[in-house]
Amino acid sequence: MKKFFKYLLLIGLVVLFFWTMWFLYAKSNPPADEFKTEKPTKNNIIKKTVANGKIVPRKEILIKPVVSGIIRELYVEAGDIVKKDQALAKIQIVPDMLSLSNSENRVKNAEIAVQNAQMNFDRNKPLLDKGVIAAAEMQTYDIALRNAMQELDAAREALQVVRDGISRSSAGNTVVRSTIDGMVLDVPVKEGNSVIERNNFNEGTTIAAIADMTDLIFQGKVDESEVGKVRLGMPVVLTVGAIEDAKWDADLEYIAPKGVEENGAIQFEIRAAVKVKEGQHLRSGYSGNADIELDRRDSVLTVPESVVEFNAKGDSAFVQLKQPGDRATYKRTYIKTGLSDGLNIEVLSGIDAAAELKGAKKEEEKKEHEMGGD
Repeated sequence: MKKFFKYLLLIGLVVLFFWTMWFLYAKSNPPADEFKTEKPTKNNIIKKTVANGKIVPRKEILIKPVVSGIIRELYVEAGDIVKKDQALAKIQIVPDMLSLSNSENRVKNAEIAVQNAQMNFDRNKPLLDKGVIAAAEMQTYDIALRNAMQELDAAREALQVVRDGISRSSAGNTVVRSTIDGMVLDVPVKEGNSVIERNNFNEGTTIAAIADMTDLIFQGKVDESEVGKVRLGMPVVLTVGAIEDAKWDADLEYIAPKGVEENGAIQFEIRAAVKVKEGQHLRSGYSGNADIELDRRDSVLTVPESVVEFNAKGDSAFVQLKQPGDRATYKRTYIKTGLSDGLNIEVLSGIDAAAELKGAKKEEEKKEHEMGGD
């Protein structure tokens, strides 16, 4: 009985030994990795750069008054469509009391001067008719009367300007009018607000901002590393963050000759004329992105850039080309590449459309898929 247990223990040790050896061998020789197979395809390759900016009207006019005073009436609000010379607001002049008093005194003095000149003229006119005085002497009294009457008219005009804010010849100055056809974008004043006139020393108070919303441009910035690649007339595709699933075509029409430093990088301003189609609507100030097409290739042989290996200098490209046979063996093959959009790269020579290329590991793909699902 003891011999039986002894042999049984010995057999168990032998089995355990061989199982351990098999386990260690299996661990040291894992199954061969499996890779996805990629095949070249015909695609369009578009190389582009992105500029951030905003949509603005090409012409935005700030309407300012030519007289100071108080807004008595406002005739428009933001969003209204106006025509050139349409009334926007009416201004009431607030007279200065000292100026008003001086103007009234000037009128009284002018009236006295006219009365005195008229008396001298009436007194000497009969003497001229009788030949007592010469015509040259009478001309002096006539000129004095004319000057006095002209001064009276000027004094009355000045009094009206001080008191009412307008003269008879410029009665429309207190009505602020639009200078262009367009849409009212903003009315920063309200009825009762004081406004300052526009002059050489002051910009004046803005009554309204008006713009032609049918002529819009995109204003953006391009980094100095990309500005050398863009040219006037290049097609631009605009996307606006506030409007989903919509794009606008535009043409690049301006590239700034001078850059401006922003956050440690040199930026160059660009402008593109927006083509607004019928039924599309854009608001001034929308932020957006401009995709500027630098170069493109249509219907060319491409491979995913992830399967391409570059040498240390970056001037040679290789792919792992699958060899014929049951076992998955690959050969490092040189290819000549062309344009790349960051995802796919153009293949000029080295492989054809029937080639099978080594892609990513299937395990890695599975993990990426699971992470994406989470």
